[in-house]
Amino acid sequence: GLEVLCHKFDLPIYCNRLTAEALRSSGLSERCRNWRLFGTGAEFSICDITVQTFPVPHDAVDPLGFVFQGGSGCLGFITDLGYVTKLITERLRQVQTLVVETNHDEKLLQNDTHRPWPVKQRIQSRHGHLSNTAAAGVIEELLPGKIERVVLGHLSRDCNTPALALTTVRASLEKCGRNDVETYCAMQFEISPRFRIGDTEPGAFQWTFENAFFQNAL
Repeated sequence: GLEVLCHKFDLPIYCNRLTAEALRSSGLSERCRNWRLFGTGAEFSICDITVQTFPVPHDAVDPLGFVFQGGSGCLGFITDLGYVTKLITERLRQVQTLVVETNHDEKLLQNDTHRPWPVKQRIQSRHGHLSNTAAAGVIEELLPGKIERVVLGHLSRDCNTPALALTTVRASLEKCGRNDVETYCAMQFEISPRFRIGDTEPGAFQWTFENAFFQNAL
């Protein structure tokens, strides 16, 4: 996927140095040369979007979470992480929309007959994946805050369902008196709704990624 996009549209690849080295060593073509490397924890801009990065605990090569801010809108993105550190919580304080991993239902994972015990241990470890309950706890930590919308992602096909993930998170929000927070589940093979997050500041317009993408595609 990444290699095809790079070859067809000459898109830049934004990543930290260790991730770039891992991609190259995994066989990514040397023709992908449009790299934009940044340090873990760095802040930079893409068009009119400010991107803040922060480390997350996961068994991968220097994995990251992100906060994207443009105008008055702010979105946080955390998937593939075993638990949420204090640093992550602080970075997400100002987000209005949060994309968060709800990888598995704990009971379904325990009862799964297809995964050996060591794999289950890895998934539940501090460098594995967030369960529905753990993700709900993350959202509670950000309340009252500015959060208006939560998008649940990276659901296991065998050990979770959208209904279970949404029910767990909505019950947590109801307990906290925040039924007003919108909740959605991102599906692997479906396009999610389009959300409006804040407003663009007057006079701050630059080429957006979408404009640049289709400009290159012509």
